[in-house]
Amino acid sequence: MNALTTIIRTAALVALVAVGALMLVPAALGYRGYVVDGGSMGATIPRGSVVFDDVVPRSRLRVGDVITYRPPGRARVTHRIVSITRDGSLRTKGDANATADPWTARLTASKQARVAFHVPFAGYAYAALAVRAVRMLVIGLPALLIAIGALGRAVGP
Repeated sequence: MNALTTIIRTAALVALVAVGALMLVPAALGYRGYVVDGGSMGATIPRGSVVFDDVVPRSRLRVGDVITYRPPGRARVTHRIVSITRDGSLRTKGDANATADPWTARLTASKQARVAFHVPFAGYAYAALAVRAVRMLVIGLPALLIAIGALGRAVGP
């Protein structure tokens, strides 16, 4: 095995461990992850990022916090709070948008998902793993190669 092969194998292993850790560690620490598929947060949270939310009491939300929620009749959004009214209703805005969202968010649950941190572009790996053929290649092929290697050592000379 030459040096280039060793480097490629090591890089592939490191990449797989990193993706696995990105999927498992935050969940084990109580964070929920979402893939950002829109560009409304601009460079702050680029499209393809994975945001990790912690769930906090609604009373702890402040102007400037970035939250993930589902406005009525819309897909889930991750936007920054720009105002909170006395009745607790929120106005949000994507950082890359010129104006605030046209709706007012009335959060009814006692707790709300607030962005704790994000990993830029990691959502593309999540999205790729949603494709069966990619999953088979990334998980099945290494497992097959490990099994063949183990079988070869067990049967070998």
